[in-house]
Amino acid sequence: MKYTLTLSAALAANWLLWSGYFNHPFLLGVGAVSCIFCVYIARRMKIVDDEGAPVQLGIRPFTRYAPWLIKEIVVANLDVTRILLARKMPIQRCVVEVDAPQKTELGRVILANSITLTPGTVAINLHGSQITVHALSLADAEEDIAGEMSDRICDLEPPQS
Repeated sequence: MKYTLTLSAALAANWLLWSGYFNHPFLLGVGAVSCIFCVYIARRMKIVDDEGAPVQLGIRPFTRYAPWLIKEIVVANLDVTRILLARKMPIQRCVVEVDAPQKTELGRVILANSITLTPGTVAINLHGSQITVHALSLADAEEDIAGEMSDRICDLEPPQS
């Protein structure tokens, strides 16, 4: 039930944030019906669980991890732009295996998605505690790809009991 309530609250907040309508009863009603319908479909598909609505992570991903990830995405964008605008385009593509020491599968998925969100790198495969990553340049190789990012995601994970 807590996952359903969390998903409902997240959908409603997201709808309100993106629509910007707070005083129009009809539009608020349409938004409420949309959110209820989405939650109904998700429950019927049996995908409302700790992965679909990760309540156990709390608000930490939004206050600690997201701002840092946004900064890293901007820095990576500038690096990729520098590489692509260079006269000789110093691209040194490589595929590397990165360790994913997270305790949960959700943590490993967050790491793989974060790697893919960062320009210049794409997580190709997640198998066990290894992520196969394609990098645009060797400068982004193994230790740089998941070093601090991996540590920050480990900090997000709830302690195992």
